[in-house]
Amino acid sequence: VLGFDTLDGYLGDHPYFGALVGRYCNRIAQGRFSIDGQEYQLATNNGPNHLHGGAAGFSHKLWKAEAFKSDKQLGIDLKYISLDGEAAYPGNLEVTARYTLMDDNILSIEYEATTDKPTVINLTNHSYFNLAGQGDILDHELMICADTFTPVNASLIPTGEYRSVADTPFDFRSFTPIGFRIGSRTEQMVLGGGYDHNFVLDRQTESDLELAASLYDPTSGRTLDVLTTEPGMQLFTTNFENSHLIGKGGQPIPKHGAVCLETQHFPDSPNQSAFPTTTLRPGEVYRSRTDFRFGLSV
Repeated sequence: VLGFDTLDGYLGDHPYFGALVGRYCNRIAQGRFSIDGQEYQLATNNGPNHLHGGAAGFSHKLWKAEAFKSDKQLGIDLKYISLDGEAAYPGNLEVTARYTLMDDNILSIEYEATTDKPTVINLTNHSYFNLAGQGDILDHELMICADTFTPVNASLIPTGEYRSVADTPFDFRSFTPIGFRIGSRTEQMVLGGGYDHNFVLDRQTESDLELAASLYDPTSGRTLDVLTTEPGMQLFTTNFENSHLIGKGGQPIPKHGAVCLETQHFPDSPNQSAFPTTTLRPGEVYRSRTDFRFGLSV
């Protein structure tokens, strides 16, 4: 994964390398949403929109951490209380994120949250993967379990449409090099500057852990399977120049230097009634799990 050799790098300005993102990951149009007729105005930190919880989101907070270990796994529980009104979100939100490293090459991330007032929540991990460990990811082969995606407007907010991936650059239903169609001049690829879109996962159940995507680097043979309980996944291919960022080993980070596979509910869901709801109410428990399963193809 992209990152830094020291803590100082993570405390500086960077595009969410490895971050735990919330209270609402991805974008909310105009930073506005309503619950039960009450309108809330969040900070706009991505053009006209709210992104990844704002400039003071969960990725900028100090969480209480407690390590655990057993015969076959080890990990850490991260706990945080987001107070009512923090970043202009309603409700005192109590959040736990459990990171577990298992002896069968799986990193599991489980989220749980409760609130004392109706609010919105959408949590994810924002790791940038490069299975080659260097260069770009254009030759990485990707498969996504999705027949449809949510197209976006000029500010990368979903239009509300569910669009088929068939005959588009978004068809990853079989393994396809990420760079094969990334230069397409179709409208959606131009708007995103590459891939920066939510895929509607083909789920068999509402909440079981199911395969969302598989990634393969033909040079190293490394593989990554992403399994999740979430309904969507944002594919982001690091579409910007990163010459000012120096990563691990003192190496600059190139354009398309990694790929993000951000499991999530859909962007702007609080304003899109046709999307799965992201509203959490008192008495309910938000639960989400994503597993990253690593392997080697020989």
